[in-house]
Amino acid sequence: MKNHIWRPLLVVIALVLAILIVRAIVVPDDFGVHEAGYMYGWYREGNIEEWKDFKVKYQGSAYCAGCHVDKVEDRERSRHGFIECENCHGPAIDHPEDPPALNIDTSRELCIRCHSWLPYPTSDRSSIPGIDPATHNPDMECVMCHDPHHPNLEDM
Repeated sequence: MKNHIWRPLLVVIALVLAILIVRAIVVPDDFGVHEAGYMYGWYREGNIEEWKDFKVKYQGSAYCAGCHVDKVEDRERSRHGFIECENCHGPAIDHPEDPPALNIDTSRELCIRCHSWLPYPTSDRSSIPGIDPATHNPDMECVMCHDPHHPNLEDM
């Protein structure tokens, strides 16, 4: 073969070898798939204990129902029933040990994340009642008129 074929081929082979050498140096020996059927696939086996000690950030609605039964039941019966409490109230990582840490966000921006009107007819997003934030009471928080635990069709 001529030089114009050998040179690019050697460059590619050198790059592949360089990648394999860097991978052998950088990737830990215990990284990979360790047991058949492990649902998370690639992971570092030495990291398992670190993750067991990791404090769970999101608790779920069942955790909230331990103290706030009435609010959780109201939300579950409402049109917001499929939304986890922490989507609006933030993660309950330090609640109830430190109740002031769980802030209740009543800002317009929180509601507008889902309720700003978007004209996507082929998406489920179009089925959510939406508003034009620039014209629908722009200087007020949504909770001044709407109770998020009791959203009604006529409210939107």
